[in-house]
Amino acid sequence: MMRSVSTYGLDRIAPAGFYMAVRVGFAFPLSECNRFPKRWVETYTREGLLIDDPCFDWAYHGRGAARWSALSDPKGVLERAAAFGLAYGAVCAVQGETGCDGRTWGMFARADREFTDIELAEVEYVVKQVHAQATPPRRLTKAELEALSMVKNGMLVKQMAETLGVSEGAIKQRLKNAKSKLNANNSTQAVTLAMDYGLI
Repeated sequence: MMRSVSTYGLDRIAPAGFYMAVRVGFAFPLSECNRFPKRWVETYTREGLLIDDPCFDWAYHGRGAARWSALSDPKGVLERAAAFGLAYGAVCAVQGETGCDGRTWGMFARADREFTDIELAEVEYVVKQVHAQATPPRRLTKAELEALSMVKNGMLVKQMAETLGVSEGAIKQRLKNAKSKLNANNSTQAVTLAMDYGLI
């Protein structure tokens, strides 16, 4: 779902690594990208550091961007991160206007120095762009979603037409419209995107 991270310049802004969770709903993100060092990811996971990570807490309650040095870190998670080359960092979170379309957030790190104000603004801009890019299409019709669901269940166009009592041409048009609205190259990709967005 996410464009290549190099397109956004995150490798330049956060050369020590970064993590982004895109459109986190009740519990899980629509997609995520983890470019932190493998050893840190393994340590973080093995020791269950998420619970004590001040970035995680900030990401769910804050908006905008903040430096790690501005966060309270009573359990020393960020201090531990520094041992893996993540000495300086930023956390950023954005949420849609309705508050019902998930939250996109990320952690970004450098080994050499604090993030500048300009870099914090860049990080926030990137997170907003990624969030907007992952906006689910809202204009698919009930008939188009029904056709995608049938493709998902392995039905052929002829079977779909017979089941719905419409022509094969009507089914093909519904699938064509759905592919166009989802910017998909084929029906399989359209189904995958619709599932990722939680539409079917």
